[in-house]
Amino acid sequence: MPLLPTISTIFILISAIYVALGWRFIIKGKKAAHKKAMTLAAVSALLFFVTYLSKTIFIGSTSFGGPESIKIYYTIFLLFHIVLATVSLVFGIITLRLAWKRNIPKHENIGPVTSIIWFGSAVTGVLVYLFLYVIFSGGETTSLIRAILGY
Repeated sequence: MPLLPTISTIFILISAIYVALGWRFIIKGKKAAHKKAMTLAAVSALLFFVTYLSKTIFIGSTSFGGPESIKIYYTIFLLFHIVLATVSLVFGIITLRLAWKRNIPKHENIGPVTSIIWFGSAVTGVLVYLFLYVIFSGGETTSLIRAILGY
């Protein structure tokens, strides 16, 4: 299995675990533990983004290598994941900013929604990884740099 996709997937799983822990802590009224868990979730998500971006820029994106008969379903699923990931990124930044600015009432309103979207993004991201690298062998990989420079 390729190293960078595996590492980035591990980071997103760690992030989802910390979000779940943070949610549990705040329900139990443990604000300091909640803050620490959510900070670690954000750091893990940032590490995911850095490894994912590095892989995409320097190694490339891997196309679906499974059967042609299910490629359309994979593509639809991938698009769903991309939308979830983008929305969760925006919601995550807003939710974290509200917490850092101590706008707790708004943070409390948007936090649960952000967490649910984040979990959806994490789960679908892990499934994309499994489809590309575990269940099926990945298709062709072309780096962004090679695609831009044309070699």
